[in-house]
Amino acid sequence: MILMKNTLVLIFFLAVSHLALGQGKSIANTGIKPIGMIRGLSDSALLDVVQRQTFRYFWDFAHPVSGLARERSNIAYNYGHEVVTTGGSGFGIMAMIVAVNRHWITREQGTDRMLKIVNFLSKASSFHGVFPHWLDGSTGKVIPFSRKDDGGDLVETSYLFQGLLCARQYYDGNDRKERELRNKINSLWDEVEWNWQTNGGKDVLYWHWSPNNGWSMNFPIHGFNECLITYILAASGERYPVSADVYHKGWAKSNFFENGKTFYGYKLPLGFDYGGPLFFSQYSFLGLDPHGLKDRYADYWEQNTNHTLINHAYCVANPKKFKGYGENCWGLTASDNFAGYNAHSPTNDLGVISPTAALSAFPYTPKFSMLALRHFYYDLGDKIWGEYGFTDAFSESHNWYAKSYLAIDQGPIVVMIENYRTGLLWKLFMSCSEIRSGLKKLDFTSAATN
Repeated sequence: MILMKNTLVLIFFLAVSHLALGQGKSIANTGIKPIGMIRGLSDSALLDVVQRQTFRYFWDFAHPVSGLARERSNIAYNYGHEVVTTGGSGFGIMAMIVAVNRHWITREQGTDRMLKIVNFLSKASSFHGVFPHWLDGSTGKVIPFSRKDDGGDLVETSYLFQGLLCARQYYDGNDRKERELRNKINSLWDEVEWNWQTNGGKDVLYWHWSPNNGWSMNFPIHGFNECLITYILAASGERYPVSADVYHKGWAKSNFFENGKTFYGYKLPLGFDYGGPLFFSQYSFLGLDPHGLKDRYADYWEQNTNHTLINHAYCVANPKKFKGYGENCWGLTASDNFAGYNAHSPTNDLGVISPTAALSAFPYTPKFSMLALRHFYYDLGDKIWGEYGFTDAFSESHNWYAKSYLAIDQGPIVVMIENYRTGLLWKLFMSCSEIRSGLKKLDFTSAATN
């Protein structure tokens, strides 16, 4: 009963842990001009349009003082547009690398924005080097995510550093600005006390610590879910790393880690039945290349691909008979919905399709993802296509179409489409010597590091 309760608590926490509720007025800034609907595009041209328009969220809509990504495009929980997200900013940093590489912005523009970000982070609130989930984009002070969540958030910090390490590898020039950028990223990276987050030396990482509330949120991070990157980075730290035991005895020990069952003809090595929401196979793998990535528990290309195929097959089968579901309209993950926000999945299906789910799955299911993209753009574009790409979600059964954009959902669209097209972010992240050492320490093998 205790294990089952912990599982349910995890599902609830994941449903609310990334974004607040509510819909409101969007703010539009100028910069890269938004693109309206264009008929007759080739697959490649359509991918260009979607990536570029979605990138605008992190460029034109970024906070003007910090350069970090705003949590969402609308007001929620009585917070204004001062709320920036550390994890979503990590995804946005990776999207900015794509933008430089595709010449939507210049390399100098990208470097200057990155320097603004790291200079801000260097002075912002952190706790043993760990950043909070939310910051005030003007002051750098903590904005509490909940009453006790007013300190460090290790998972959001992991998403941030996944992006920062990619930026360090990308900006490899010898000019003053790029050297300064690398040095400042290294300084931030070295200050993260991963071992502090073991709550006094336990064999598991804890999600939160606060100077006001200590460890009272009491949330050990067990797998399998979106937090694999947290353990990879914690093992890769050079000043304050964790041991391999923390991974094997903490992450890999839960009643929802190993699976091994088959759903719709696809074997699922790890995780909840039917795989859970699709962000499980996306957030950690924006930088971590799953090709040939294996440890004693799973082949992560098989894990992620089959997770995605199960999600697709479920939507095609559509056992609850929701309007619109089918071969070209699929993708269940955490997003806004008609009642607020939830972690949608085959076992928690409310009739809500989230475009980020299918589009961020391009590396795993390119054919099915392209069918979804063309349907979203050409058939539903008048309802869900806007200034920052596709809005967060929709439900045809409820005649509901979100007006909101969320950093944590927009970022993976740009990044995972790019990984599908060129593998850019995978190559950068896997080139980090610390990551190579960390993976070896945890007994991973990888096509990218062999």
